[in-house]
Amino acid sequence: MKCFRVVLAAILTSWLAHSAGAAEIDTSAEFAYVTDFGSGKVLMERNPDAPMKPASMAKIMTVYIAFQRIADGSLSLDDTFLISTKAWRKGGSKTFVEVGKQVSVRDLLYGIVVQSGNDAAIAVAEGISGTEEGFAEEMNYVARQLGMENTTFRNSTGWPDPDQFTTARDLNILATAMIRDFPLDTYPELYSMFAEKEFTYNGIKQGNRNPLVYGTQGADGLKTGHTEESGYGLVGSAHRDGQRVVMVLNGLASMKQRSSESRRLMDLMFREFTLYRFFDKGKPVDQANVWLGKTPKVDLVLEEPLHLVLSRTDRRRMKMSLQWSDPVPAPITAGQKVGTLVLELPDEKLVYPLTAASDVAELGMFDRVGEAFKYLIFGAGADAIQSQ
Repeated sequence: MKCFRVVLAAILTSWLAHSAGAAEIDTSAEFAYVTDFGSGKVLMERNPDAPMKPASMAKIMTVYIAFQRIADGSLSLDDTFLISTKAWRKGGSKTFVEVGKQVSVRDLLYGIVVQSGNDAAIAVAEGISGTEEGFAEEMNYVARQLGMENTTFRNSTGWPDPDQFTTARDLNILATAMIRDFPLDTYPELYSMFAEKEFTYNGIKQGNRNPLVYGTQGADGLKTGHTEESGYGLVGSAHRDGQRVVMVLNGLASMKQRSSESRRLMDLMFREFTLYRFFDKGKPVDQANVWLGKTPKVDLVLEEPLHLVLSRTDRRRMKMSLQWSDPVPAPITAGQKVGTLVLELPDEKLVYPLTAASDVAELGMFDRVGEAFKYLIFGAGADAIQSQ
C-alpha cells in the first residue's frame, strides 16, 4: 500500500498565511550581493559580477592573511613589525604609527580593522612578505584559493590602482571565509576585532567607520571603503537567532547614504527571510507501519537536519509530502531508506530520503503466520487506512 501524506507548512510551525508577500527589494547601491551565511542562499543581488573598485574593503584580505598566519602558529598577536618609511608616509586614513618603531601585530590589526589605517596595512604586508608588492601576490593567490575568480589585488590597502578590481560576489566570498575560518569559539581574539567601536593608538582615539556596529542588532563586522572612483561601500554581517546575513554594498553616493542603506537592508533581510528549523537530524518525522516485525511501527527520520532559509512568499506557498510504501516489511535496518520527503517551493523541488530510525527484527515463523492471518481478516489496520 502506497502511503502519501501532504503536510502544509502550518502543521510544522506557525503559518504565515496572514502576512503579505515578500517586499520588492531594491537598493540605491550600484553593486550589492547579500547572502545567508549558513546556507549560502542569495537573498538579493545587483550587478554582483560587474567589476568594481574595492577601496579599503581590500583590507579584509590583508587581515585574512594575517589571521591565517596566527591560526597556523607562524605569527602571534604579540609579535612586532618594524614601521617603514613607506608605511609611515602613506596618505589617507592612518593609525599614526611612527617610522622606525616596532609595533605589535595586535595593534596593527586593530589599526586596520577599526581605523582603516593604510599605514598599519602596509606594515602588516611588509612584515609578512617583505614588500607590499610581494604581499599583493599572496593576496591574489589566496583569492583564487577561496574562489574569488574576478578579483585582482595590487596593494594591501585598497589604494586606487588601474589594475585593481573585484566584484560584490567576490567580496562576499571573502567575508564568508573570514567568518567561517576564524570562528569566535576557536579564535576569540580575531574576528571579534571587527565589532570594536573604537581603538586608541599613540594617544589618538578613532571610531569604527562601520555604521552597522552602532546599534544594528547582531552586527559584528566587517569593513567600509571609499574612494572617489568606487564611491562608498561596506561589507557587513549580523547574527540574529541562529541566522547570519553577509552583505556587500558599493557605489553609494555618500557616507550618510551608506549608513542608512546598510541599516535598512540588514533589517529588511532578517524581516523578509527567516531560518525555519523543520526537523533536526535523527528526530522523528513520522511513523510507518511494520509488516511482520517485532514492533508494529518504526520512526522515520532524516539523515541531515532540514533547516531552510525562506522568504515570506516561499514559506506561504510551500508544500511538503511524505511518501513510502506502507507497511514496511521486516526485517528493517537502522538507516535503511524507507521513503522520501518532498518539499515543493515556487521555483524548485527538493527531495530528501526518509530512513528507519532503528532496527526492527522479523517475527518468528509461527508469529508471522498469525499476523498474516489477522491481515487477511482485518486488513492493514486503522493506522494504515488513515495514512492513505
